[in-house]
Order: sequence, then C-alpha cells, then structure tokens
Amino acid sequence: MSSTSTTTPAGVVSAQAIPKVRIYGVPVSKMSMDQTVAYLTKAIEQRQPHQIITANPIMVMAALDDPAYMSMMQRAELIVPDGTGVVWAANYVGDPVAERVPGYDLLHELMKVGEPKGWKVYLLGASNEVIQAAAEKLRANYPEIKLVGVRDGYFGDEQDAEVIQSIVDAAPDLLFVGRSAANQEPWIGKYKGQLGVPVMMGVGGSFDVLSGKLKRAPVVFQKLRLEWFYRLLQEPWRYKRMLLLPKFAMKVMRDKEKVTKT
Repeated sequence: MSSTSTTTPAGVVSAQAIPKVRIYGVPVSKMSMDQTVAYLTKAIEQRQPHQIITANPIMVMAALDDPAYMSMMQRAELIVPDGTGVVWAANYVGDPVAERVPGYDLLHELMKVGEPKGWKVYLLGASNEVIQAAAEKLRANYPEIKLVGVRDGYFGDEQDAEVIQSIVDAAPDLLFVGRSAANQEPWIGKYKGQLGVPVMMGVGGSFDVLSGKLKRAPVVFQKLRLEWFYRLLQEPWRYKRMLLLPKFAMKVMRDKEKVTKT
C-alpha cells in the first residue's frame, strides 16, 4: 500500500511522508527524480544521515531469499526505483511510481545541485585504476565539487574501522559506494550510524561507466528498458544474475494481488 504524501511549500516531500509502494515488503519511493533530488538536498542541508538504495528486481529477489538483506532494505531511509523491472511491477499492480530514478543519473543530478553549493564527496569502491579515473571525470565535469576522499573497494572486514575513520575525518556530504552486489548495501547499512553522512548511496557499476571502462547503454536501449541487456552484452558473465529478471516478472504476474500486501 502506498503512503500518503505531504509536501513543504517549496514542494519538497517531508521526511515523514515519502510516498511509497511496497514490492514484496521492499518500500520503494514513488517520487520523481526532481522530488528525490530536492528531498536529498534537504537531507544534506539538515545533516540527516540517509542510506539510499537503488533497487532493482535482483535485489528484491535477494531480499525475499535473505531475511537479513530484507531487514537492511527496510531500514534504509530511501529506496529509489532504479531497475525498469521495479517500475514495471509497481505499474502492473496498479500503484505506479512517478518514474524510474536510475542511480547513475541520480548521482549526476546531485553533482549538478551540489557544485554551486560546494558539497563534499567521497568515492569508495571499484579497483584503484577505475576509481581514480572516475574521480578525474567528476573533477572535470563538476570542478566546484570538493572530492575529499577517493579509495578503492578492495578491503576486508579488518580494515573497516580504518576506512570508516577516513570517511568520518573527511566529513563528506555524499558518500558513493561501488562494491560487490553482495556487500555494498549491507556495508552501508551496518555502518551508516558511525559514518553519519547525509547521503550514502550504493552506485553499483557507475564507477565503471564514469571511468570509461564500460559504456552507458544508448538512449534507444534505455527507452526500450533494455539497459540490463546492453550491460549483459558487455559483461556476459552476469547471465546467471540476469536470469532472476524473468523469474521476478513471472512471480509478480502470478502474485499480482499479493505483491503490495507483503
């Protein structure tokens, strides 16, 4: 069931009333990209820690299989509909979201808003080569953004305290994390209280695209909702994960009346 929305005079959705649709218990925001950016801008201005999850069908299926993962997602302050399958599911069950809010695009929208405000950004994840190239691209595109930290994602649990302290010392407004699908969101969820960053968002393969290692799907693929297929063409080893997409669609069609009731 969706929640009732209230807005401030400026049109910013209040923290207590983000409109949502529950997809198998995962509370997905129904806000548009503009509303999402406005909401997160307010969170940064008020220094309110937020974990932002860019949800896709694979993550929803993982949550159904793993209670700990589901609990982590339900504790996140904001879950945006990144995957086209999530957008389709909400529409199919009659409780649509405003639009798709891709994490890659959200990152750039936040950079645009943050540049004149001098927001501080910390990049964490990928290989050292990829993260440094991604940082250079952001510096070139948004020269007024303050990159206060850049670190690869290859570290073990024994280094968590060191990484956390580095982030705390840098005091960023935005923390973008690109690590493996299995530990990206759980890592943020586990340490978000210690990190205390207003916007902490898992960005998946966005650093690969930013660095030039991978290409973003052409607009025609995006319009046809086939970004996942374009990525599969570039990374065929992902095929096993991609098999979850038709399974998710079939499950939603089978459970149409129950999808939002979980």
